[in-house]
Amino acid sequence: MRPLAVIGNVNVDLIMGPAAPWPQPGTEIIVDHDELRVGGSAGNTALAWMALGTPFEIAASIGRDQFGTWLAASFGDHARHWPVHGESTTLSVGITHPDGERTFFTTRGHLPLFSLEDVSAVLDGERLRGGIALLCGSFLTDKLVEDYFALFDWADRHHICVALDTGWPLEGWTDGNRRAAASWLSRCRIALLNEVETTNLAGVSDPVEAGRILQQGMPADSLVVVKCGPKGAIAIEGNGAVTHVDAPRVAVVDTIGAGDVFNAAFLAAYADGKGVKASLEAGTGVASRAISTHPRRYEATQQKALA
Repeated sequence: MRPLAVIGNVNVDLIMGPAAPWPQPGTEIIVDHDELRVGGSAGNTALAWMALGTPFEIAASIGRDQFGTWLAASFGDHARHWPVHGESTTLSVGITHPDGERTFFTTRGHLPLFSLEDVSAVLDGERLRGGIALLCGSFLTDKLVEDYFALFDWADRHHICVALDTGWPLEGWTDGNRRAAASWLSRCRIALLNEVETTNLAGVSDPVEAGRILQQGMPADSLVVVKCGPKGAIAIEGNGAVTHVDAPRVAVVDTIGAGDVFNAAFLAAYADGKGVKASLEAGTGVASRAISTHPRRYEATQQKALA
């Protein structure tokens, strides 16, 4: 199996809800559920790999507070070399809604300070040679973004395939954000974006066409994966082949981190030599199980198991 790593945002999530309708200012409501848990795209991906028994490394950082200590303890030896910043640890408060969707309120905290030096303190290029590194949380890790191209150069020197999941930009897909994302994709071999991100970034409504547009700016033989939620997932390969798999039908409990869980299961299968279709099935199956269980479970839901 090819080595796997994830680089990006790990923070604390406080999930509460469900809340409907949205409360009026100055009022208080009682909700049925609260949960303090590891969050952030990199954190969610790493948790899924841990649950799946997949070997991996994770480059992240924490703040100098009790939340940072708690995050590091959640990852055990994986967090042994994480740098600690003087700022408080980034915190997201997620308010869930009856339809399974959510609204987040997030502090900036330590994430903008996460840097290339922090990555170098954790990851060894020779140990990851020939592997896959998932880069995520782009619009939250300001300092690292400044050195993205040095990071891409490091990956190229060690023949590490970079997979990119940008996440949604806080200001939306402005012209500047589109240009930035396109420049990052020009150095990445795998794109892992959801349908809304893909179509907004490409400027067209059809996800397959949007994926092809993005692929034109990527290296030869790159792979664009479009996560379409309950509609499944699509892969557009460099040779033009398009593969679509349906998602299992499940009763949704909690969609938070669904795309990150997909990334983890897809990349674990792909790094293990599984083909594109089998990797898509792994991603949709594991993500479907995760969003339909509480406590969250990660074994794959089969395509026809809950028809």
